[in-house]
Amino acid sequence: MSLGSTAIVHTGNEILHSVGGSLHERPDANLRTTVMQRIRLEIVSGKAGPGVVLSVPALAKALGVSTTPVREALLELVRNGLLEPMKNRGFRVLPVSADDLNDLARMRVHLEALAVSSIQLERFGDGARLRELAQAIADAARQSDVQAYVTNDRTFHLELISLAGSRYLTEMIMYLRDNMRIYGLESEVGREQQLRSVDEHFELVALLSRGDKAGAADLISRHIRGWVSVVSTNAPVLHAEAKTRE
Repeated sequence: MSLGSTAIVHTGNEILHSVGGSLHERPDANLRTTVMQRIRLEIVSGKAGPGVVLSVPALAKALGVSTTPVREALLELVRNGLLEPMKNRGFRVLPVSADDLNDLARMRVHLEALAVSSIQLERFGDGARLRELAQAIADAARQSDVQAYVTNDRTFHLELISLAGSRYLTEMIMYLRDNMRIYGLESEVGREQQLRSVDEHFELVALLSRGDKAGAADLISRHIRGWVSVVSTNAPVLHAEAKTRE
């Protein structure tokens, strides 16, 4: 998978890095977030699967940055439950059980539907910002740009649920979203789901433009569940690979 100009590929317990560009010119305020998003995508997509060990120096070299933002990003992912620190070795990607995957999805479906049904339509306005993001998602999906797809999809959902006007609800949903796995994102089924989701984003905007919050809440539930079957298909393979690393 290409993360912008950077790809991270794992072999056994090692992470190998091929880099076509660096992040060192980005503002410091955004650097840690950018690093964290790239590493998180590798984990939640399964490219850095359960049991893989991430090295701070190797990641820093691959991304063209100092070790400080990398270590800070990895520690944040530890707090989020995606990694565990290993003394003198780095950070290991934690496995997640099928029950936990289902629980994350179930909670996100419930809370995101609640947020959508609670949207303040005066904050929605004409939906121009969401429509713009939906188009960016569509462009990324059709160009097979996974990094752009995931980044714009995350922003779309953040903008959408923020319209409910509840900071705590928004934070809970984004925590769940950022910790869900999207195994199989680049599989044939995953590509089909990406393209299917393109229409769903535009439909969400259309429903809200008509004031149909109930219809939008129902669609967001189906939209999230659409990824569950993709994840369920690919999770057993990744967990089997993890067993060989133990």
